[in-house]
Amino acid sequence: QAQLVESGGTLVQPGGSLRLSCAAARFTLDYNAIGWFRQAPGKEREGVSCISNTDGGTYYADSVKGRFTISVDKAKNTFYLQMNSLKPEDTAVYHCAAGGELCGYYNGSYIYTPWDWGQGTQVTVSS
Repeated sequence: QAQLVESGGTLVQPGGSLRLSCAAARFTLDYNAIGWFRQAPGKEREGVSCISNTDGGTYYADSVKGRFTISVDKAKNTFYLQMNSLKPEDTAVYHCAAGGELCGYYNGSYIYTPWDWGQGTQVTVSS
């Protein structure tokens, strides 16, 4: 299993911004894909974004397109989720993830199937 540790979650006002970080082993960043999931109270885990190391593309769920940006800094063994224009419905525990067989748009929908994920960091969007 990959070793993944998220950080950066906190309380933020609606419309604000936040950047989450995921520390990982160097080899983990070269897996087929890396990405992010989130889970709100009482809801199932939801895929948010991923980077494909196969085609180099970045992919996003419809709910975050235009607001969130995924990136990776391999020199620091870290990847990120920059979140802008945050909404209360973005409140969730966010998990970073690595590996996976699928990362991209399939049948019109965003799909990422990871092999491993971290324990999560809480993001709360509220006034």
